[in-house]
Amino acid sequence: MAPNMVIQNMPFKVGQTVAIAGTNTPNAANFSVNFGHNDENYALHLNPRFDACGQRNTIVCNSLEKGCWKEEVFPGGFAFFKGENFKIIIKLTCGGFLITLPDGFQFTFPNRLHSDEYSYFCFVGDVSIRSIQIY
Repeated sequence: MAPNMVIQNMPFKVGQTVAIAGTNTPNAANFSVNFGHNDENYALHLNPRFDACGQRNTIVCNSLEKGCWKEEVFPGGFAFFKGENFKIIIKLTCGGFLITLPDGFQFTFPNRLHSDEYSYFCFVGDVSIRSIQIY
C-alpha cells in the first residue's frame, strides 16, 4: 500500500512529544503511523486495525529493520471509530515510545532501533492527517 503522506527531515528526538490529529475514513479497514529513518527502517509502526489481516478493533505495533518486520506486539486498547477524528500523542523516551490513544489509554513500545532521533514519518491507509505537532 502506497503512503498517503511522507514527511522527511523533521527531527523527532528523545524527550520530545508528537501529537498527531487525523480522521479515519468512513469505511476504514486500517491505517498506520510509522516513525523511523526511511521506508526500510521504522522504529515504530503503529497499526490500528478496524477489520484487516484477520483482526478487528486491534492495535498492532511493530518495527521494520532493513526491510524485515520484527515481532508484532498487541498492546490492547482501541479508541478509534470509523469516520471520526482522533488524536494520538507519542513521546520518545530513552526506553521507547510512550503512546497515548484518544481515550487516554497508554502503553510503551520499545525503541528497537536504539536511535535518539528519527526524522522520517509515513502515514498509510484509511486516514487523513490534519496536523502534526512536535513539542
